[in-house]
Amino acid sequence: MKPRILITRPLYPDIVERLQDYFDVEVNEGARYTPSELKKALQNKEGVLIAGGDRVDAELLGGLTNLRAVCVSAAGYNTIDVDALTRAGIIATNAPGPADETVADFAWGSLIATARRLVEAERWVQHGHWKGSAGSRFFGTEVHGKRLGIIGMGRIGQAIARRAIGFNMTTYYHNRRRLAEAIEKECRATFRSKEHLLLDADFVILCLPYSPGNHHIIGEQELRLMQPRSILVNIARGGLVDEAALAGALSENRIGGAALDVFEGEPAIHPGLLDLPNAILTPHIAGATWDTQHGLASLAADNLIAALGLGPMAGKPPSILNPEVLS
Repeated sequence: MKPRILITRPLYPDIVERLQDYFDVEVNEGARYTPSELKKALQNKEGVLIAGGDRVDAELLGGLTNLRAVCVSAAGYNTIDVDALTRAGIIATNAPGPADETVADFAWGSLIATARRLVEAERWVQHGHWKGSAGSRFFGTEVHGKRLGIIGMGRIGQAIARRAIGFNMTTYYHNRRRLAEAIEKECRATFRSKEHLLLDADFVILCLPYSPGNHHIIGEQELRLMQPRSILVNIARGGLVDEAALAGALSENRIGGAALDVFEGEPAIHPGLLDLPNAILTPHIAGATWDTQHGLASLAADNLIAALGLGPMAGKPPSILNPEVLS
């Protein structure tokens, strides 16, 4: 009998077919599970592919004695409690890599759109206000030759920095650990303290994972360090930015603008951010391309097959989060 697995949201047919070669597969084709519905669906399942941001915590795991692997179809995994999974002896994996370049592209699109006020101008045209020259109404901020600050210099941060070379920008970065000299040279990036980066940069992009230690890493104090025309871009995780403080800084024009793809209570958004002309708000879509999502799902499937001891990588999931479980 094949092991039973659950896929929490509809997935690419070719990925499902590949998983069916190894498993008895159940796919949730309906609305997103409530926590109680997810727990019920996981009864007698040995593995689950999390394809829709479902939360897996200690309470959910209670009584799921058959569950052996939880595999997330995303690089971020803040919706799963890795410590709880480890205590339960359950393998946890994520899917780093396939979204890196796509998210870097999106960060640059957000930066340019905010700097050049593209969304604000587009709305003005759509609403029928363009009757002649726009004059200086939509004067924005130059991007070429300016100073870029990246907080979180992992794979995505480095991809963003490489793109900045083409804009002839000076790039600063802040990271938990300083990068190797060879990577700094490749990215043409200079290490700075967070405070000095915020003081110096015309644009600040957040690329770091969320953790309790990173909660509101950009708050009132940090916003007051930024320049009056500087722009903040968050394509990482909600909770990194104090949204109330940001709304105040934007409404008072203490910084030039912000582009946010993630929010602390998403899909809820702090009401102070809504309808601000100098804020671009998008619904967590930085990695939303067909190619990228297929790559994430494929890596998650590889992880699940290997985690349950099958396939060419049996017992060696390529992106395991808690390798201590294997021993």
